[in-house]
Amino acid sequence: MTTVAVLGTGNMGAPIARNLLRAGFPVRVWNRTPAKAEPLVADGATYAPQPAAAVAGADVVITMLADGAAVEHVMAGVQLSPDTVWLQMSTIGVEWTGRLADLAARQGVAFVDAPVSGSSEPAEKGELVILASGARLVRARVEPIFDVLGRQTLWLDHVGDGSRLKLVLNNWLAVLVEGMAETLTLSETLGLDPHLFVGTIAGGPLASPYAVSKGNAMLDARFEPGFPLRHAAKDATLARDAAQDLGLALPLTAALLRRWQAAIALGHGDDDVASAITAS
Repeated sequence: MTTVAVLGTGNMGAPIARNLLRAGFPVRVWNRTPAKAEPLVADGATYAPQPAAAVAGADVVITMLADGAAVEHVMAGVQLSPDTVWLQMSTIGVEWTGRLADLAARQGVAFVDAPVSGSSEPAEKGELVILASGARLVRARVEPIFDVLGRQTLWLDHVGDGSRLKLVLNNWLAVLVEGMAETLTLSETLGLDPHLFVGTIAGGPLASPYAVSKGNAMLDARFEPGFPLRHAAKDATLARDAAQDLGLALPLTAALLRRWQAAIALGHGDDDVASAITAS
């Protein structure tokens, strides 16, 4: 059976590891804060005190860490076996993906750029969309893992295309969330019950299930983190910076980032992205 090492057991890494355990995969886990990995040990995972111990002899290594710098710091300190496949599933942007692909090449291991679309709830249900790009020769080896973790795997042609598509998707998410926040505030300012707006668009061509869900969370001030605001802001920053590097301005993204940073400064960084409304 394929042994999988999961490095990073936060909001996304923990349900990924748990679903692999339920599917019968031997799983080793490491996290910078050991307490976050303890529940997985109770579920049958093997805890490794250091990343090197987690990856030693593993068939597949999954990195699900906060950003590119964190992934590089961890992976530069380990030596993978030549037949190991590295699934880089963190959202880190285009530049960091290239750097990590180069690191994998220097170690002589197969690298799959595979960020995911979906927050903690789809991760728990095994309903992520996996945006995978990597060598065709390893696809058959990792598809059983992706089948456990997601409802769809979209294979793209070139390493880095998964991360590019993830930036596009998260930029769209950011614009939807900010649009909902501002429109609810506009409704209330005009003297309307903001529930009226959400109820009017629900089920119609102006709505998306995600936007309606976040709108209802905003109305009820339900900010339990499915996708923490600080992570959403980090991802929107990656999209803005990647566009700037290519000479493209994203004025909506730049504007909402200023507002989201204000909400983070108010203490909402670890709350759900729906807490963006607190800056309105």
